[in-house]
Amino acid sequence: MSDVKKLLKKHGQLNQLDNVKVESHVQRDKDDWVINTIVLEGYDVPFKYKRKTVFKSLRGARVNLTFYLETESIAGIDFEVMNVVRIRRS
Repeated sequence: MSDVKKLLKKHGQLNQLDNVKVESHVQRDKDDWVINTIVLEGYDVPFKYKRKTVFKSLRGARVNLTFYLETESIAGIDFEVMNVVRIRRS
């Protein structure tokens, strides 16, 4: 059984997307982390993940994602955000 299938089976709230194109990729510093936000083709919800260092932009690349849904409150308004657990280039 693959690592992704094991993760999905163990954690029921996780979802998987394969071979999706990244439309935009933004990296910004926050404390000791670099917050990465990507928007995927055909989706209008941001996907976020953290790294310790800046990475090459994923804009235009095809990726496989494992993620879960979370609601983020900004100025009293709730937004859906997808938190990425695992990201790999396709």
